[in-house]
Amino acid sequence: MADEIQSNFIREIIDLDVEQGKNDGRVHTRFPPEPNGYLHIGHAKSICLNFGLANDYEGAKCNLRFDDTNPVKEEDEYVNSIIEDVKWLGFNTDNILYASDYFEKMYLYAVQLIQQGKAYVDDQTPDEIRESRGTLKSPGAKSPFRNRTLEENLQLFEDMRDGKFQNGEKVLRAKIDMASPNLNFRDPIMYRILRAAHHRTGNTWCIYPMYDWAHGLEDSIEGITHSICTLEFQDHRPLYDWFLDQLDVHHPQQIEFARLNLNYTIMSKRKLKQLVDEGHVSGWDDPRMPTLSGFRRKGYSPESIRELCDRVGVAKRDGIIDIALLENCVREDLNKQSQRVMAVLDPLKVVITNYPENQFEDLEADNNPENEADGKRTIPFSNELWIEKSDFMEDAPKKFFRLSEGREVRLKHAYYITCNEVIKNNEGEVVELRCTYDPKTKGGWSDDGRRVKGTLHWVSIPHAVDAEIFQYEHLFNVENPNKSKEGASFTDNINPDSLQIIRGCKLEPSLKDAKLGGYYQFLRNGYYCVDKNSTSDKLIFNRTATLRDTWGKKNK
Repeated sequence: MADEIQSNFIREIIDLDVEQGKNDGRVHTRFPPEPNGYLHIGHAKSICLNFGLANDYEGAKCNLRFDDTNPVKEEDEYVNSIIEDVKWLGFNTDNILYASDYFEKMYLYAVQLIQQGKAYVDDQTPDEIRESRGTLKSPGAKSPFRNRTLEENLQLFEDMRDGKFQNGEKVLRAKIDMASPNLNFRDPIMYRILRAAHHRTGNTWCIYPMYDWAHGLEDSIEGITHSICTLEFQDHRPLYDWFLDQLDVHHPQQIEFARLNLNYTIMSKRKLKQLVDEGHVSGWDDPRMPTLSGFRRKGYSPESIRELCDRVGVAKRDGIIDIALLENCVREDLNKQSQRVMAVLDPLKVVITNYPENQFEDLEADNNPENEADGKRTIPFSNELWIEKSDFMEDAPKKFFRLSEGREVRLKHAYYITCNEVIKNNEGEVVELRCTYDPKTKGGWSDDGRRVKGTLHWVSIPHAVDAEIFQYEHLFNVENPNKSKEGASFTDNINPDSLQIIRGCKLEPSLKDAKLGGYYQFLRNGYYCVDKNSTSDKLIFNRTATLRDTWGKKNK
């Protein structure tokens, strides 16, 4: 491993295994998502951990394996989105596998358990099985079908596979211990009948393995050495071990770590799907969603997501991370790589009366002061400009350093200007400012040393490009969206101001050719990106983040 890699308890376990020659020194991990929804920010931690380990140990591998054992909820759309997300984060997806590839092997392993007298076909209804399971304080009740003969169980299981029974009519259960203090050992269901077309196997199967049966077998079949899971699987580990021990097959080592949780965020796939299905958001990739595709569409960089995962680290206890840390990561990264441009979101007209009409000049500007390699560009200047309405104030207080009548400000990359006259409409609203410029201050500096505190961004009116700007805030306005009043839903915690659409924005002409996937800092406004629905005739930009943490100030 590289010296600069930060260690954690998982790496320490793997280091020791490699040193001792366990698994012949191999390191083989996997990321096993269920293709029943889009990946969210919590999955990013597991992706970075598992694929990161494979990158850091010589000869190591990481499988992207789809745990596609529930055809009712799985779709190719989800498979494709997951592959795209893993690639976007910067990891190799050459080893793509599917649990459905092992359906025949899992079936034969189940037959082996039946032959060992350790599995049986149960005719009880789901409710009866649930009621007979017992509680943490009381043992469960044995099924009246628990002591069927091996021959009968083998025949019934084969009949289940051949489609001779209806959904829910029979299940295959492991025969372990109905009095075990670990409820997972109380004869867990291994197979259920489910007449549904599978996204890969079609109608070949009408019985499907349960997660607890499939989980350990998939890892074993693939030769996984370190099965890295989140903490909710810790109580299931003894059951996975039991299955593998009975079958006497390769036994990966399962290691649990704390999942990534953010405040103001929902991580449940079921609830995220509800947000989509009920129209609270425009889709799984809505920029307000905590999905990786949502963050990508919002303009987050993969580097910022990986940086968050590095900062959070790998722990053994669950906790909640302040979303401000994520936003700080994206600001730091975009500050380094975003192109600086000028965009006026709420335009006010400025006429420079002593600058020749119909004359234009190109002014030079740095694309990114953080990176000289990004070069320079030219910005057109004219006697008619747009500035922000908020950058002008009548009767301005002393500490207002922007434009007011009789005051001088600097136009970024251009000249000093002084406001001489204010034009209003019939309603008394300011609609135009008449100003003069100092031609000796080109570039925004003067030789006489006079101090100008205010610097404004601007756009030349004849050259301006129109655009719509989507200003996003957090989707929820409470720290824990899952916590609702009695009788209320988590959707009642949705922030009604999570999206503001601003039309009629004026952008510098270079942004007409802005590319999807590019990063831009609109000077003094924030970080922005092109939306996927943007066209040459209708530009749409999404706000990725403000320049500073304004949300934290609002909610103090």
